Amino acid sequence: MGTQIQITGILAPGQNLNAYIQAVNGFSVLSVDDEKALAEDLFYRENLDAARRLVMANLRFVVHIAKSYSGYGLAQSDLVQEGNVGLMKAVKRFNPEKGVRLISFAVHWIKAEIHEFILRNWRIVKIATTKAQRKLFFNLRGQKKRLGWLSYDEAKAVAQDLNVDVKHVQEMEGRLFASDTAFDAGTDEDDDTAYQAPANYLEDKRFDPATLLEDSNWETTSVNSLELAIEKLDDRSRDILQQRWLNEDKATLHDLAGQYGVSAERIRQLEKNAMKKVKNMMEA
Repeated sequence: MGTQIQITGILAPGQNLNAYIQAVNGFSVLSVDDEKALAEDLFYRENLDAARRLVMANLRFVVHIAKSYSGYGLAQSDLVQEGNVGLMKAVKRFNPEKGVRLISFAVHWIKAEIHEFILRNWRIVKIATTKAQRKLFFNLRGQKKRLGWLSYDEAKAVAQDLNVDVKHVQEMEGRLFASDTAFDAGTDEDDDTAYQAPANYLEDKRFDPATLLEDSNWETTSVNSLELAIEKLDDRSRDILQQRWLNEDKATLHDLAGQYGVSAERIRQLEKNAMKKVKNMMEA
């Protein structure tokens, strides 16, 4: 499909990132049926309004993914912008007949654009962060008299010429001329070596949409199971758990002992037995 998808204003979060995030969170998340209808309208009829709605409904997920790459020292707005480019590419290529949600398909494209942006910019950003380092960055190559590493005397001479500390010269030399670590592991590397590639440990998986959805589903299932298990308890046991753990103003053992006319120790035993029953029912 040769359609060019361009959405004015969406690709530039700008300096006020919080306002942008608030704006994209205001776009409604599409239902499965609505998303499929829009995707079909784009795929078969090249309806650009459908493309716009698909992109806007998924911009919030780009923000989540971009947050997981915040450790590189790059502007969050730039990461979001690059992720948005990936989202648009995914929307353009999305086939609604594949039976998957758009965001599941788009994650690869979003991350690919962010990875490419990091590869283009990270080393330059990290290599010179202070005034002295920036001065060295632009002058050290010209000051170097021979190939190979500088001796201490040579580093001292460069430091005097540039009016910086010797340690800054040595540090910058290491940054400039040491080989970079590949962001992704090479295809010929073994598992132990491949695991050390930055791509495997610099991304924070907490903000992955798939992980967030899985956590949400697990939490919902657990809450439902807990409610069903508590409903199966006898009235007294259910009331004890409700007052001890679920109410905002929680009752003490002595409060319940006075209410039921038994000892606090008996309430503790009833509470323990009720919790054990609930646990067994949830694990069954």
